Amino acid sequence: DVQLQASGGGLVQAGESLRLSCALFGYTFDGFDIGWFRQAPGKEREGLAYKRSSDGKIYTRQSVKGRFTISTDNAENTVYLQLSNLKPEDTAAYYCAVRFGDTPFKYYSSSLLDPEEYEYWGQGTLVTVSS
Repeated sequence: DVQLQASGGGLVQAGESLRLSCALFGYTFDGFDIGWFRQAPGKEREGLAYKRSSDGKIYTRQSVKGRFTISTDNAENTVYLQLSNLKPEDTAAYYCAVRFGDTPFKYYSSSLLDPEEYEYWGQGTLVTVSS
């Protein structure tokens, strides 16, 4: 059974940093596409970054590129999202998710930033950024 546990959220001031962690239980990350997402109150869940299983490619959404960095530690079976220079508009619940890398996309136009393409989700960790 694939289980993900996210942690690391908290209340910070604008300009500060946080590192979110997501531990995978039951499997190793081999063969999984890994994504980080967030959902602000009243808004849709949006993809922030992913690591593709087939070739290890890392992609970060342009709007957070340079401030958010995804990384993995295979020894710890953990994926991280480093959040830097946080802004009040980054306030949201942050989620990690994985999907088996050989799962076909549901839609022709899908990408690994699309939350509907992921099968397994962590419980979310709340990040609040004060101005």
